[in-house]
Amino acid sequence: MNDLPAAPVTPTPWGSLKRFTDARIALGRAGHSQPTAAHLAFQLAHAQARDAVHLALDAVGMTTSLHALGLDVWPLHSAASDRTTYLQRPDLGRCLDAASRQRLEASHAAVPDSKPPDLAFVVADGLSALGVMQNAVPLLAALLPRLRADAGQRWTLAPLTLVEQGRVAIGDEIGQLLGARCVVVLIGERPGLSSPDSMGVYFSWAPRVGLNDAQRNCVSNIRSAGLPVAVAADRLHQLLSLARRRRCTGVELKDESNPAAPLLNGTSAAPPGTGFAPR
Repeated sequence: MNDLPAAPVTPTPWGSLKRFTDARIALGRAGHSQPTAAHLAFQLAHAQARDAVHLALDAVGMTTSLHALGLDVWPLHSAASDRTTYLQRPDLGRCLDAASRQRLEASHAAVPDSKPPDLAFVVADGLSALGVMQNAVPLLAALLPRLRADAGQRWTLAPLTLVEQGRVAIGDEIGQLLGARCVVVLIGERPGLSSPDSMGVYFSWAPRVGLNDAQRNCVSNIRSAGLPVAVAADRLHQLLSLARRRRCTGVELKDESNPAAPLLNGTSAAPPGTGFAPR
């Protein structure tokens, strides 16, 4: 018996635009339905996004890698006790649990007259621990030499805090408790159907509980298929230097770099702030 011919796929007239985006456009059709390959690819991407949301942060492995960069790492936890609570109660992911808060308060009280650090780095799992585990250490490895080689005033760093079940705003509480001039939160962004491994960086000048999104800046979509780590480190260094000179972030601090500049992979960069992190 002869094999039945494969159902033909009717292409769309604008298929050439697919080279500009990972979005699911110009899929064509098979009869009145989408092609089988496109349907299976969607199911795979959806499964990868769900896996990224529920993947646990490898705190031990991350701590080892961060120590290798010469960083002092303090493990902390949000008030969301587990992943289910974190997903159901966003408010609990924005604040520290009692033990973590007490640790930071005690450390600050032990040296009350110490000079405030310029930067407090916070690494949090967010909605994609995968994005953080793949991109946080490479970004810091690229950024730290730029900070150390800064021709201007030397940057001083608070201990890096590694937060489980954290959201963006938890950085403001941490920065306030550490007395830092600026807090920088590296966090896993909400997985899209083509980006389960994306990381965003949010930073606030004069961090304190109660800041809103208009008072912080973001460099987003940091991943191998998005904004390359080297480009993200350059952009972040420029923005942090500008924030220190002007003593502000958010709507008062604009990215003055060229967002359309060619990247290392020959594509163009999306402007910062286009990703979605777990607020």
